[in-house]
Amino acid sequence: MVGFTWIDTIVLVGYLLLILLAGLYFSKKEHHGKEFFKGDGTVPWWVTCVSIFATLLSPISFLSLPGNSFGGSWILWWAQIGMLIAIPLTIKYFLPIYSRLQIDTAYHYLEKRFQNKYLRVLGALMFIIFQLGRMSIIMYLPCMALADLTHTNVNLLIVVMGIISIIYSYTGGLKAVLWTDFIQGVVLVVGISLTLIVMLTEIHGGFGTVYDTLTVGHKFMLPNEHWITPDLITTSVFIIFIGGGLNTFASYISSQDIVQRFTTTTDIKQLNKMTLGNGALSIFAATVFYLVGTSLYVFYQQNPALQMTHRQDLIFASYIAYQLPTGVTGILLAAIYAAAQSTLSTGINSVATSWVLDIQQVINPGMSEARMTKIAQYISLGIGILSIFVAMFLAAGDIKSAYVWFNSFMGLALGALAGIFILGAFSKRANAFGAFVSFFVSTGVIAYLKYFVPEISFWSYTAITIVISLVLGNMASLFYHKNFMASKGTTVYDNVETIKKYV
Repeated sequence: MVGFTWIDTIVLVGYLLLILLAGLYFSKKEHHGKEFFKGDGTVPWWVTCVSIFATLLSPISFLSLPGNSFGGSWILWWAQIGMLIAIPLTIKYFLPIYSRLQIDTAYHYLEKRFQNKYLRVLGALMFIIFQLGRMSIIMYLPCMALADLTHTNVNLLIVVMGIISIIYSYTGGLKAVLWTDFIQGVVLVVGISLTLIVMLTEIHGGFGTVYDTLTVGHKFMLPNEHWITPDLITTSVFIIFIGGGLNTFASYISSQDIVQRFTTTTDIKQLNKMTLGNGALSIFAATVFYLVGTSLYVFYQQNPALQMTHRQDLIFASYIAYQLPTGVTGILLAAIYAAAQSTLSTGINSVATSWVLDIQQVINPGMSEARMTKIAQYISLGIGILSIFVAMFLAAGDIKSAYVWFNSFMGLALGALAGIFILGAFSKRANAFGAFVSFFVSTGVIAYLKYFVPEISFWSYTAITIVISLVLGNMASLFYHKNFMASKGTTVYDNVETIKKYV
């Protein structure tokens, strides 16, 4: 049990320098206007594919997925397999629309579909507020874990992470973010795969013992867990699979940090490949994470004296620090840092993009591209600095529960936002009035279920939101501006022509 050594320090610092230099390299060409927000069209689809993966995989997932498998079963793995629902729905229904309309942001679609700029502003504000909180906690939690393992001041780690992300987000725009995300995504996959290989060599019986633990030992699914329940609303494999798939689908179609990647090209074939590639990569990584968790369980069953903590969310970090070979520990800590940094840089860029294009441009539509770029850079700088201070404030106290409340509430609002996208895409007659009504009512309903009807699984919330949005949104549309008709190209009913164009 050597712990964090000077060699691991060199590996971690070397990684940070690599990311900084890479960000500066891809920032050497100054981008203006749409290039700053959408890239210059030279980024390959496979880079964008890995960028989406790195954006979706937060450091919280990096630590909690193995912890879930270690302390429980694989039942939450089915939420990741929900990609098999999210990807076909996204490819068939929304990517053709986004490609055809050449949208600048996710919420640009709402303005085009409902012909209402206030819906666009609403969507942007909900995303920005949520993303601000998310960036701060993404910085805070992994830096706290790294501070404990490396015996480094947590504020120093927070500041370093923030400064590096701000530098290339400020100077290079989306292109720099995409390429650095790609590097960080590769570090994530290599790091976690290397860990699994090392673990299997240290377990008596190797993979065979892990497999027996999953099957005979019931670690894949505990005896009290169910494939499906009669009421369909309590937690089971079925509802987790459906709910996880719809949650990912909602992120794909309505979250600016993901949709922004789809705006880098209008080629439907490229969009399909990056989406399919991200799905395959995400399922592979999730499977490896859960295998790591089960391997941790077997390893500490065989070596109980080596277990340094009983906290489920810290068990993987403890193994990284005390059981991995020197150097490999540095790679894994770099992977945790990579998960946080990719999410942070993406958050900074997507917030700046949404603020300028969805809010600032709506207020002042005559802005020049140079002015838009400068405002985006100032927003990137301001958002990054604000996130650093909020993360340091979180580190100084113990207010995780307050953020959990904030995050869950805003998550409900973003789920309702996805319902508006689905309403717009699948209904030709739904108008802005119906969209506003469905948004506020579905947000209220889900908030009530969360706090007053806890027996209903939160995995069912997105499905409930979609139903409410479709039913209530269409009904409310009949009471105001009932003769409204969606513009051509803004619904799924025009997708056949777009698909044929690229086949």
